[in-house]
Amino acid sequence: MLETLTRELAAGRSLAAEQVHAAVGQLVDEQIAPAGKAEFLCALALKGETVEEIAAFARALREKSISPPLDAETRAREILDVVGTGGDRMNTFNISTTVALICAAAGVTVAKHGNRAITSQVGSADVLEALGIRIDSSPADAARSLRDHGFAFFFAPAWHPAFKHIAPARKLCAERGQRTIFNFLGPLLNPARPTAQLVGVPRPELCEPLARVLQSLGVRRAMVVCGKVTSYKLQVTGSSAQAADGYLDELSTLGENSIAEFYQERGFATSVLANDAFPLQPATLADLAGGDRQANAELVRGLLRGDERGPKRDAVLLNAAAALFVANQVRTLADGWDLAATLIDEGRVMRKLNELAGK
Repeated sequence: MLETLTRELAAGRSLAAEQVHAAVGQLVDEQIAPAGKAEFLCALALKGETVEEIAAFARALREKSISPPLDAETRAREILDVVGTGGDRMNTFNISTTVALICAAAGVTVAKHGNRAITSQVGSADVLEALGIRIDSSPADAARSLRDHGFAFFFAPAWHPAFKHIAPARKLCAERGQRTIFNFLGPLLNPARPTAQLVGVPRPELCEPLARVLQSLGVRRAMVVCGKVTSYKLQVTGSSAQAADGYLDELSTLGENSIAEFYQERGFATSVLANDAFPLQPATLADLAGGDRQANAELVRGLLRGDERGPKRDAVLLNAAAALFVANQVRTLADGWDLAATLIDEGRVMRKLNELAGK
């Protein structure tokens, strides 16, 4: 089956939903050789994944995941996830994880889906563990935490056991320097099925397709963002050096931001956010750098205590503004910035962190 589908892809033909469903069945089958799976994944990436194919993969893989037993009251809430796909290789500190804690302190129900570091230095699981928050909750405990504390972490490997049979094929693709569809499936597979999502992607051209996929999966409110980093390093060409641009899988305080968004009450839109409306301090990429898990955990604590007042705080406030807007807690991004700053300065976010860590 995979060989047939690989030939279809190599010929430039897209897969129908039922073909994707069959392919996923083969990908998670431990009896199928990793080499054949890798050939399929590379062919799909080289053809270019369509919105329909990505959505079909997400649906098929969701069927293989474990689901938390959420009660009706929790399920009726707006449930938010704040997550980046990874892959920007900029080694910034854990911005989206910090934002998730701020949103929980604002009374938003936050289902944070994540993993240990793969393309970054410290993943969301690493820093939350260092902050004292459990990352290995059972389905019942995760549902209870979401209901009672408005926050739960969903550690991807524990909720998607079938992925272990895909990992060797992904490794083969990586050795060839080929990314696969799994590089951006993570935010689509949150087992809590969030109704609102702020998703960061590492390339601006991914914003609209990923937003279209989220919309087709039934998410009610979403913003997919990619932030520009202007002149983040020097590219040396011959005897001369020139500035280069890069991208963050977050909203950036270092350049303009590409955005694709949709909301129940209004339609789909794409835009560019220039950041002039926010009181941003001058900053470079180095100002947003992270360290190891313990260093990042202490950095997050400093931000949540209100000790850090520089560019790192600006980056957190900008992304928190968007997350609070997506969660329908504020009417404008400016209101979201102000609310996030107030939550930090009044100590409410630090109290939420202590509550989640059982202190």
